[in-house]
Amino acid sequence: TQVDFTYAGDLKVFVDEEQVAAVEKAMNEKGYLDGTKMATAFNMLRSGDLIWPYVVNNYMRGKDPLPFDLLYWNADSTRMGAANHSFYLRNCYLENRLSQRMMELAGRVVSLKDVTIPVYNLASKEDHIAPALSVFLGSKYFGGDVDYVMAGSGHIAGVVNPPAAQKYHYWTGGKPAGDFDQWIAEATNHPGSWWPHWQRWVEAKDNTRVPARKPGKHMKTLGDAPGTYVKVRV
Repeated sequence: TQVDFTYAGDLKVFVDEEQVAAVEKAMNEKGYLDGTKMATAFNMLRSGDLIWPYVVNNYMRGKDPLPFDLLYWNADSTRMGAANHSFYLRNCYLENRLSQRMMELAGRVVSLKDVTIPVYNLASKEDHIAPALSVFLGSKYFGGDVDYVMAGSGHIAGVVNPPAAQKYHYWTGGKPAGDFDQWIAEATNHPGSWWPHWQRWVEAKDNTRVPARKPGKHMKTLGDAPGTYVKVRV
């Protein structure tokens, strides 16, 4: 989880006052950021993987794209409300106010030191959106115990890694403090998914079981699952 945006990764190439103002102007015309704009920004960060192979193989060679479950999910873009996205870009990426106790919500200053519950702070080794270094440095701002875990792979595949696939690795180590490279050098490498480790971490905190809740209990049903909003194309 990235809370310090000092080293916030490749997306910072799109974040300065001029570019943010241009995005805000476009959003204010519709009230939201079009999902295709968000998708384009992410694709441009990895054009060698997400743009040019399709130009060559699909457009020039006439081949059908290979099925890829994660990229299929990745192509399901979503809109962002104008006020929400503007607040996020300015307060986090542009001004880094959250980590400096300068962000305000509803007239109150948000302090991460008030988060005193245990935190499982996951990063991915090759993540270019929330770099492992950035997540590591952000661990010091929380008020409670923080367990920093680094998964293999990148922003999506490092997180969405079912144990049955037996893919990648993850690293565990000491307190997320001091030098990041030193933490990695002393960390323990574990094969496979980080999911079972997280499950054990949760159960060690509290293994109490509760009945599954009924979603929407006592509330009016708006429609059948999965919901009408997921069928809207942007």
